[in-house]
Amino acid sequence: MTEPRRAVPPWWPAYEILAMGLGLGLLAVLCLIWMPISLLIHLTVPQRIAQPLGRRAIALGFRVYLWLLERLCLCRFDLAALDALREEHPLIVAANHPSLLDAVMIVSRLPEAVCVMKASLMDNILFGAAARLARYIRNDAPLKMILDARDNLTQGAHLLIFPEGSRTRRFPVDRCLPSVGLISARAGVPIQTVLIACSTPYLGRDWPLFRRPQLPLTFSLRLGRRFNPPTDLATFARDLESSFRDSLSTTPQGIPA
Repeated sequence: MTEPRRAVPPWWPAYEILAMGLGLGLLAVLCLIWMPISLLIHLTVPQRIAQPLGRRAIALGFRVYLWLLERLCLCRFDLAALDALREEHPLIVAANHPSLLDAVMIVSRLPEAVCVMKASLMDNILFGAAARLARYIRNDAPLKMILDARDNLTQGAHLLIFPEGSRTRRFPVDRCLPSVGLISARAGVPIQTVLIACSTPYLGRDWPLFRRPQLPLTFSLRLGRRFNPPTDLATFARDLESSFRDSLSTTPQGIPA
């Protein structure tokens, strides 16, 4: 559980609302700037050039966005642990999923990452063009998702996937799906877990989009256990969930249930 909030001045809720609007607006602006550029690149540039360009552009854009949140919206991000993974690839990066900001934080530090994304986000007008340029992977066709993930790993990518399948509802972690183990087994690539802790479950599954945050908002990411490609998928899924649960229960900066 988080510590009780200290006394704040009467105008503080208004500032939190302003910071929320500014944070959401900044992301929309960055996406709108990149959308026509990514569409043009997608139509005119060969895939072998466009794909890595698209992924690095997303990483850079996310890094700029997090920098703006730190400077303007009283957010703090401790992401340095991810830098140790930058030269380790191919690698599956499996993280718990408390917030909509999780992929933003991880991709900002791993410029060669490819994400497994919800189909609705791939079709979203703000995110879809950039995601298609980067050849992110849709999750609505399980067999194709697994084959595309394997192909990307064969090419040396970081594969970012959230084993819970959606944002966490029952903290510290929901049931883990076996798909990440199947991808690892098919590709022969290990799985590195990433543990995400935050001061509040802002933009979590049960946090409405326009509910104001509780500032300052802090996120801390650290590396967890690394798993070799599994042979027993059901046992692996249970072990993965237990690893997240045990590690997150001892995280200094916990997430409220």
